[in-house]
This record gives sequence, structure tokens and C-alpha cells, in this order.
Amino acid sequence: MSSRTPQPATAPRSLAVLEAVLERITYANDETGYTVARVDTGRGGDLLTVVGSLLGARPGESLRMEGRWGSHPQYGKQFTVENYRVTLPATIQGIRRYLGSGLVKGIGPVFADRIVTHFGLDTLDIIEQQPKRLVEVPGLGPKRTAKIAAAWKEQKAIKEVMVFLQGVGVSTSIAVRIYKKYGDASIGVVRSEPYRLAADVWGIGFLTADKIAQSVGIPHDSPERVRAGLQYALSQSTDQGHCFLPEDQLIADGVKLLQVDTGLVIECLGELAADEEEGVVRESVPGPEGEPVTAIYLVPFHRAELSLASRVRRLLRTEEDRMPAFRDVDWDRALGWLARRTGTSLAPEQEQAVRLALTEKVAVLTGGPGCGKSFTVRSIVELARARKAKVVLAAPTGRAAKRLTELTGAEASTIHRLLELKPGGDAAYDADRPLDADLVVVDEASMLDLLLANKLVKAVAQGAHLLLVGDVDQLPSVGAGEVLRDLLAEGGPVPRVRLTRIFRQARLSGVVTNAHRINSGVPPVTQGLSDFFLFVADETEEAGRLAVDVAARRLPAKFGLDPRKDVQVLAPMHRGPAGAGVLNGLLQQAITPARPGLPERRVGGRVFRVGDKVTQIRNNYEKGENGVFNGTVGVVTAIDEDEQRLTVLTDEDEEVPYDFDELDELSHAYAVTIHRSQGSEYPAVVVPVTKSAWMMLQRNLLYTAVTRAKKLVVLVGSRQAIGQAVRAVSAGRRYTALDHRLALGLSGRAGS
Repeated sequence: MSSRTPQPATAPRSLAVLEAVLERITYANDETGYTVARVDTGRGGDLLTVVGSLLGARPGESLRMEGRWGSHPQYGKQFTVENYRVTLPATIQGIRRYLGSGLVKGIGPVFADRIVTHFGLDTLDIIEQQPKRLVEVPGLGPKRTAKIAAAWKEQKAIKEVMVFLQGVGVSTSIAVRIYKKYGDASIGVVRSEPYRLAADVWGIGFLTADKIAQSVGIPHDSPERVRAGLQYALSQSTDQGHCFLPEDQLIADGVKLLQVDTGLVIECLGELAADEEEGVVRESVPGPEGEPVTAIYLVPFHRAELSLASRVRRLLRTEEDRMPAFRDVDWDRALGWLARRTGTSLAPEQEQAVRLALTEKVAVLTGGPGCGKSFTVRSIVELARARKAKVVLAAPTGRAAKRLTELTGAEASTIHRLLELKPGGDAAYDADRPLDADLVVVDEASMLDLLLANKLVKAVAQGAHLLLVGDVDQLPSVGAGEVLRDLLAEGGPVPRVRLTRIFRQARLSGVVTNAHRINSGVPPVTQGLSDFFLFVADETEEAGRLAVDVAARRLPAKFGLDPRKDVQVLAPMHRGPAGAGVLNGLLQQAITPARPGLPERRVGGRVFRVGDKVTQIRNNYEKGENGVFNGTVGVVTAIDEDEQRLTVLTDEDEEVPYDFDELDELSHAYAVTIHRSQGSEYPAVVVPVTKSAWMMLQRNLLYTAVTRAKKLVVLVGSRQAIGQAVRAVSAGRRYTALDHRLALGLSGRAGS
């Protein structure tokens, strides 16, 4: 072994101090807080580059930064910030910049100029101590003055929270949410109950809460930490579609996540199972092979599964019937009338579906594209209305609801709007106040997750008929459960019809033909068709660039399509050079580039512009008339710097405002993952299929992508990757016991 001569200890270098005004942020990572910014030192000359954690700092603010001087080979002299604090500006110009930066809602550059012109160096003291005097400024009435005072007070409080959270790398938007949730109690909650944050505040998972907990001194083996970690592991599994986890798997996941002894995890799991309200539910259910499995549920998912099974069986069993006219109808006469009205006769399996929907209390209609599901639904609605039945139509997404309206000529709405979901997620319509409907038809039922399906079925009146329509071979819902598959499980009590015959006109479509080929495990035909193309690109980066070129330029030029409204890029994954994340940046650059006078708002590494196609990425029951939900798509129509607000026109034709601190709920939607495209239809889809997405490439993924297209499909990628997708049948079923509860009647207590 070599020996080393001990070196004398060197005293740590003291930090340098830099005072400057933050001019602009050129890059910011919302998760780590790492920022690259340009500041004005007030000494003349060029702006200076500063890098480091500037979490929460806003352009226009005066900063006192501590850190170290250094040099970058490309950008020259720069200052690395280790910590900072905001200081109030002391000059007229500084105050004007500070107020005009958008820091305080209601004050943009114009009003900032007026206020500073009126009050001069006393401006900030006036806002702080005598805000009512702001009415002296031309154009500022009592209403706006009160709003500015409230925004100033909130901003100060948020700053305190952010300073406290800065050391643990919590992003600005999360700090704002913590403040909005807990108000003046924020710092107290963070100090004493950090794991509450993971349950209460969207965007804070267990990992962030755990980091905060460590920084405030909560021990690594604290039972509170272990219980929170187990609930987090279960919550993560519901995000992956599972309604429960087998106990052994949850314990193993908990040990790996928490890095503590197995015995402690088992002990804490027992404590959670004993807590009926805040804990988990432990129950033995049949496993995939029929063997008993000890299932661990989060309470809401257990209640929903019990409730849904119980209510479906109750609807099926009831003697009441809100459409008794169809019990002894002359079907030959009725179907003859229908054929004359629509100009088309039904195929035998379509006739069976019509009879089923109008005589059974719960029925499922499934089948692939081109098999006549839509015409069958229209026929059911026509006959029901002819007998004066009250028909209610719904779908999980705005786009699907619009399509259902066009198909039937009757108004359809989203399920959320139909049930009038309220803040917190409770519905205005439920078992105590059911929908006034004789027949409820729900399209795109493959998208129904357990929680939404339970809310829906609870609102169906006794004696009413419920028809669920969907393609069971598509990807399952984004949320937990496989409701449509479970309702169709062999031996289950729910009557069903599967349409299999492809109609002649549909057989002429390459899109329909190839969808059925893929679903049967046969590669698609990619030559000689006018509506289905393959652009070969073996390298992932090349496939990504080519997909952008096809979507933004080639398809619009050849087929006269609008690249924003008519063309949708569907990616198997979010990450990677051909993933939705990267493609969104490239597509935005091609379709909605920066232009002088075009309003935009930068959030971390993303820029939102007027005209951007965007999607909501979480369920938010507080927004819009009845909430805005994961997957809702819209277009940015306005950006207001004064009010710090961006407005989105959703595909339900609702204008929804977003405060700038809520923009992490939005993502660009020029490209979306195939999972997020469920329930939507687009004139043309472009699908990058690359070897880098190998683990994701499965038959139902490619099938779902292709069936999203009404007229045109372009695959971009390698033949090898397409072959893999066609061959690979999804092996992993989700953990759900709904099919067993339906078949065996294990309804227990009905839950909520």
C-alpha cells in the first residue's frame, strides 16, 4: 500500500458577495432549482451570467448573492450562487422594474410606471403600509387596489415558505402550492408533519417529502416514515393501473424503497391495516391463477371496487324497468321501422346488441374498428327515443363526447360534466340523487377507470338501462383498474355482444384493415395503400426528426391538413429522442415558433405561446365548471402578464384560466404518448416506432395508436420495431378483483 504524507488543513475560502438585479432567466430546472440567469450589477457594461440555485427568484428583483467567481470556456466570467436573498430595490428605476416584472398580480409594466411616478421612492412602503392610497394612481380603483394588496401580502408569505424550502430543492410552483394549501401554517406543517405533503399537495411525492423530513430531523427508521413510504408504494402502483398489491410484493417494494428492516415494514403495515380510515385494507382475493392472494388496498380503491361490483349486480337484478315497452316489442316490426328510418339494415350481431341494450339493465358492446359499433349505438338511441325514453349520452373525454353527439344527433357530454363533479371530487348525481335517464350510453368505455366507473354507476337510477361501448383490445384506462375487461370476464353476469364482422366499406380502408391485422398478430401492410404509410428510419434520432417533418410539413402540404388541429403525433414513450417530450419541443418550433409580438411565458425549460396545443396532466376538480381532467386537450388563447394568467380553450369549448404558478399542470400536446391519446380521434396520426422504445412495444399499444386515426396513419421507424410491437402480447394483467366480485357476488359492505 502506498502511504501519503498528511497535508496541512486549508481554511475554507470565504464566499464572495454579489448584489445585482435579475434581468432574465435563460434556463431553470423546476425540480432541482438549478438556474442560469443574467443580472445587471449596476456598474454599466454587459450583463453578467450567474448559475446555481436561484429557486423562486423573479426578473426585476434585487438579489444579494453569496457564491464563488469562476470562468466558463464559452461564456466567460460567471458567478456560481450558493445562496441568496431578495433585497428591496432602492432606486426609482429598480422599483419600477421590480413592480413591472409580474411579481405582483394586477401590476404590469404600465401600472408599475404610473405607481412609481406618483409615489416615487416611497412606493414599496405605501404598498406595504398604506395600500388603500393606491387609488390615488390614475386607473387604479378600489377593486384592483384590494387585489394588489392581497397579492403583495401573499407574495411575502410565499417568499418566507420558499426561503425555508430552498435548502431541500423544492420548486417554486410546489412552494406556492404548499402555501395555498396551508397558508400561514405552511412552515409549521413542513417542520412537524412533512409526510402530510405527499398526500395533500399535488406534485409532492413521497421522495420529496422524505427529503424534507430528513432535513428537519425525522429519523430514517421512524414508523411515520415507513407508513408514509408504504402508502406511497401503493399509490405508485395505482398510477401503474393496479387496484391493489399482493402483500409480499408491497413488503419487498417497501424494504427496497425505505432501506429499512423487513420486520419494521411488516410491523408498520400491520398498523396501517388496523387504521380503517387513514390506513389500508388487507383482504384475501383470488390471484391470477385462482390461488388466494393477500391483497393490500388503499381505502378509496377497496371501497370503489366493492361498491361498483355491488351496484352492477343490483342494477342487473332489479325488477324495476324504466323502458318496459321493449319487454314484449315486435322486434321484426321495430327493426323494419329502423331500417326504413336509417336506410340500412342491421347485421344479425348488431340486432342482438340492439335487443340486449333495450331489454337488459346493464350491457356491454365491444368490437374493433369498422365493425359497426357506431351505427349500432345510433340504432339503439333511435329506437329508445321512438318509445319516448330519456336517453343520456356520455364519454370520458371531450373529443369522444363530441363524436357521440355527431353520431346520434343528441347532446353528449363528458362523464365529469354529466355527474357535475364538484371540488374535492364528489358528484352532484349519485345514489341519493340519480340521473333522470331511462337509458345511459357511455362510449369509449375502455377508458373508464375504477373510481370514475364507480361514480358513474352510482348515479344510474334503479330500473334504468346502462350500455357501455368500447374496444376491449385497446390499452386499458390511464387510471387504476381494467373495468371493461373485468365486466367482460368469462363467467361474469354482464350480458355482452362482440361485433366481429368488418363491413365492406370499412374493408376498403387501410387503417381499418391494418388495425385488425395488428390485433391478430400479423404485420401491417405498408405499401400500395393511400391511407397507411411507413417511412423507414432505423436510428431513433432520425425517426424523431422525420416524424416532426412529416407531421408539421409533409402531411399538411400533400393532404391540406392543419398541423395543429388535424395531425397528431403519438409516441410510445415520453422520454428519448423520439419520445413525446423531445418531439413537442421540435413540433412547437415548427408549428408555433417565437415571433415578435406573440405573447409567451417561460416555465422552467418550457415556453408557452398563444396558439400552443396543450393538455392537462392531472385531475383538478377546482378548475373550470366541473373540473379539468387528465388528458383534456386545448389551445392557448391568451397570456396576460399583468394578471399572470394564461387561458386555454379546451376541446369542450370551455375557457379555463391558469395562474402562472399552475402551469406545471399543463404539457404541450403536439405529441402525446399513445396512452394519453385514448378516447380521442384525429384525421391523421404519425407514430414513431423505434427500437429505443423496445420495452414499451406491445400489440395493444400499436393497435390503440392506429385506431386513433380517422383517415390516415404514418408509421416512422424501423421494420424490426414494428415486428416486435405486433408480436409482443402484453403479459402483465393489472391487479384487480372486480371480475371475481362480479362473478361471485363478494360485495361485502357497499362502501361509498
